[in-house]
Amino acid sequence: MLIGDVARHSGVSARMLRHYDSLGLVRPTGRTGGGYREYSEEDIRRIFHIESLRSLGLSLREVGRALDDPGFAPSELVDGLIRQTRERIAAETELLTRLRRIGSAEPAGWQDVLQIVALLQALGSTSPGTRQRAALSSADEAPVPVEALVEAVLSETDPNVAGALRWALARSGEGGLPLLARGLGSPVAEVRNRAVQAVAEIPGGQATALLREALADPDVAVRRYAALELGARGSADAVPTLIDMIVEEANDVAAADALSTLASGPAPADRVTGRPSSEDRITGRPTSEDPVTGRPTSEDRITGRPTSEDRITGRPTSEDRITGRPTSADRITGLLVDRLAHGTTPPSARRRLAQALADIPGHAASRALAKLSRDEDRGVALTATYILGMREVR
Repeated sequence: MLIGDVARHSGVSARMLRHYDSLGLVRPTGRTGGGYREYSEEDIRRIFHIESLRSLGLSLREVGRALDDPGFAPSELVDGLIRQTRERIAAETELLTRLRRIGSAEPAGWQDVLQIVALLQALGSTSPGTRQRAALSSADEAPVPVEALVEAVLSETDPNVAGALRWALARSGEGGLPLLARGLGSPVAEVRNRAVQAVAEIPGGQATALLREALADPDVAVRRYAALELGARGSADAVPTLIDMIVEEANDVAAADALSTLASGPAPADRVTGRPSSEDRITGRPTSEDPVTGRPTSEDRITGRPTSEDRITGRPTSEDRITGRPTSADRITGLLVDRLAHGTTPPSARRRLAQALADIPGHAASRALAKLSRDEDRGVALTATYILGMREVR
């Protein structure tokens, strides 16, 4: 079969067949009387073998080695091809991601495109200083795509750079929250920790909802960070975690401050207490009289349920005077007292819980402290007595 016929049947151009001949890959078996190349059936089979191996990504040199080297190991070559293909796919995917990010920034001209590319490259730099400058300059130059900022936030290990990235992300609004929500679902605890810190710096109801979900995170660091921020936002969902932090002496001062902030505002019914009680949470006995004055009361103030009247003003005080529901302070006091009375709470934790009552406003907290001033634990009793004295001075 002459070269033209081979080209038509094989789909390999005559020029490429000549190139194969020059490389020694396929040498025609014979020549015609006029000197034209003449290919045998074996030659044509070899051509198809060459094309098959080329379709796998082999170079012509590798093809020749595969066909002519008796000791050639196909598995080694295939493994190498798999590795090269993965690297090529990763590079193409990275390029596609970069193009999408540039497109999402809606550049007005090539100057904007160049600035965005420069910022993206700086965010991927190995130098922490370069990454930090890129994050800080993103507000003044072309905006960095939100997706790129979120990716950088979730992977950044340098605390200074991470702070700059969170600041830049917060300036971009709520657009990054869906991506941060994915970060909160990561199987890697450190990624979830970075995500919750980034969410905490974004205001608004969507961010608050994500922080509430983070309270159920399996990692205690994520739960604690979410609780502190929710406390600052006035969300009563954080109260149980904040009390746990006091008991466990984990940033307990900040947790007590957050409880104080929550206690100063109204709380929806049954959001904080979890359950009412008809008995005194310290003694375990039903309460039928005021432990300070000795006068009868209709209900125990520490439980958070309404009492008959304020002992000083004569007005009802254990419930919100507008809604008729127990106040946040009463509800938080009840939970603190519950933990104080729990048999597994160690003495040092009980003293911290007593201290946490210091900045909880209202008569329920004062009454709880009055009872604690007679506690069997001398440290708890002295702490409660001191706090009561300070409250009277105020």
